[in-house]
Amino acid sequence: MRVVVAMSGGVDSSVAAALLKRQGYEVTGVTMQLLAGGRNASAIEDARIAADNLGIRHHVVDFTEVFQREVIADFYDEYIRGRTPNPCIRCNRYIKFGALLEKARELGGDFLATGHYARVDGSGGSYLLKTGTDHGKDQSYFLYTLTQEQLRQVLLPLGALTKRQVREIAAGLGLAAGKPESRDICFIPNSDYPEFLKEHLPEAATPGPILDSRGVVLGEHCGIIFYTIGQRRRLGIATGEPLYVTAIDRERNAVIVGGKEEVYSQRLTASRLNWIAGDMQETPLTATARIRYRHPGAAAVVVPLESNQVQVEFRRPQPAVTPGQAVVFYKGDTVLGGGVIESEPVSRAD
Repeated sequence: MRVVVAMSGGVDSSVAAALLKRQGYEVTGVTMQLLAGGRNASAIEDARIAADNLGIRHHVVDFTEVFQREVIADFYDEYIRGRTPNPCIRCNRYIKFGALLEKARELGGDFLATGHYARVDGSGGSYLLKTGTDHGKDQSYFLYTLTQEQLRQVLLPLGALTKRQVREIAAGLGLAAGKPESRDICFIPNSDYPEFLKEHLPEAATPGPILDSRGVVLGEHCGIIFYTIGQRRRLGIATGEPLYVTAIDRERNAVIVGGKEEVYSQRLTASRLNWIAGDMQETPLTATARIRYRHPGAAAVVVPLESNQVQVEFRRPQPAVTPGQAVVFYKGDTVLGGGVIESEPVSRAD
C-alpha cells in the first residue's frame, strides 16, 4: 500500500513517515510550498533532508495560490469584520485534506498521512475521529471538518503516542529531535500580529471608541483588528478594576469592555457545521463543547436551528466565547463535529 506523508520538516511528520515505512508502506514525502517568495524554504529543506535520511522519495507541491485564496484572504476578512479566525482549521480543511489529499491520489497514494496527534477508528463500519492519547498534545480540535470520505483515506500514526515517545523515536533515527516546535501562524513573520495586521489591513486600524455596556465612552482604541474577546491588553483605561473586551462592534468601529463577569456567556450560536458521522439529529444533543484549542471542554446541550446552525447552551457560563473561532463537540474521546462561532444566528450559512 502506498502512503503520501505531509512532511513539514519537523519532528512529528518525520516520525510519522518513519513509522509508516517501518510498518511496510511504500512511503512518499510531500512538502507544501504555501508562501510566495520562498518564505518557507528552510522547512522544505528540512523535510528533504529528513526524507533522504529515511530513504524515501520527496516532492514539493506549490499551493501558494489556493493557500492565499482559502486561508490568508479569509484571515483578513474575519479580522475586518471584528472576528478572530482560526487559520489552522481552514488550512486543514482546504489545503492538507483538500488540495494535498487530491495530490496524494495523483501520486498514486492509497492514503494521506500527517503528524497530527489524533486517531481514526474505522472498526465500527463508519469512521470516527478520536482524541490523541497524549491529551496535552491532542489536535482533534483542528480536524473537526473531516468527512467520512476523507477519514477513509487518512492515516494518523502518532495518535496513540505521546510527544515524549515521538521525540525518543526521532532521536533513535537520527532525525531532528531537538528542533523546536512551531506554535505560531506560518504566514505571520516573527509572530508580530499587530504589525502584520496593520500592514495588510490599514483600513481596519482606524482608532475608535472604547465603550462600556451602557454605551459610555471610556477611551479610544487603536483599531479593532488589535482586539479579541477576553483581552485586557491595549485598553489603556484606569477604572480601579480590571476591564476585558466583551464584544467588538464593527458597525460603530467600537470595542466594548466590561468587568470579568461580563466576559462569561451561557450560550452561543454556531454555523457552517460539519458532523463527522453524518447529519445531526433533529433533537437536542448532550455533548462536551470546546470553544478554543486549549479550552478543557464544558458540558452543553446542542440545539438544532435552521440553515445548518445550532445553539449551544452551557451548563455553566464559559469565558471569552469568540466569534470566528470554532466550537467542537465531543462524546467521550470521539469528535462528533463542530462549527464556527457566531455572535448571533446568521440568515444563511456560508
